[in-house]
Amino acid sequence: MPRQSFWKGYLKLSLVTCQVAMQPAISDSARVKFHTINQKTGNRVQRRYVDAETGKPVKDEDQARGYPRGEDDHVVLEEEELDAVALDSTRTIDILEFVPSERIGWIWFDRPHFLLPDDGVAEEAFSVIREAMRSTGTVGIARLVLYRRERAVMLAPRGKGIILWTLRYGDEVRDAKTYFDGTGDEKPDARALKLVKQLIERRTAEWTPKMAEDPVQDRLLELIESKQSGRKRPRKVQAKEPQQSGKVISIIDALKRSIDAEKGTSRKR
Repeated sequence: MPRQSFWKGYLKLSLVTCQVAMQPAISDSARVKFHTINQKTGNRVQRRYVDAETGKPVKDEDQARGYPRGEDDHVVLEEEELDAVALDSTRTIDILEFVPSERIGWIWFDRPHFLLPDDGVAEEAFSVIREAMRSTGTVGIARLVLYRRERAVMLAPRGKGIILWTLRYGDEVRDAKTYFDGTGDEKPDARALKLVKQLIERRTAEWTPKMAEDPVQDRLLELIESKQSGRKRPRKVQAKEPQQSGKVISIIDALKRSIDAEKGTSRKR
């Protein structure tokens, strides 16, 4: 278990409670990050809030939150008023409902976290809740204050632990029907479907994190290293544009050519 946890609290189901610790399942600490600097002096640039009309800096104690209701007209809300409508941060993940796991679409998933028991005493209660969800094919729904906001969260069993997903807010998720209605009504050609399946079989491989590598990150590091050492800058990588023959080719012909081009090169791993 990690030495320092991102979050510590309790997992609660009715009268069953156990201590848990949580860690983000993803991290951007390895990403290349830049500072904004003054190119003439080499000094870092500071960002400050200034009055849009006077241009003068605004002190922290004079800053407030305002909801726009018209041109230069705002409803001002005090921090105490905002705190009053928020969920009290009790450090308790109280599972109130269970939902069949397949009923929650991927589009609702926001940020994943690893949830695990915080001590040996919590192991039994934690494992019982985890295995009960696994055997019933359900996930738990709770509410929690994370990242300074109240959020709905989903708890799903994963291996020896539980993955806690923060869920997107209801007004963030668009209705897919608005975009997909009217598409896919035409039945696919049986011959084309068979040929695409052949292509899929040839290109099927086991998942590996290398499939999600960021080539730009590697080129950025190469660029930074070259500038530090005074070497020549790496050449810009040109994206390959698809060749256009100008001729109209049927999808069947295109698929047959694709399969012929891949013959003798197995992509299975």
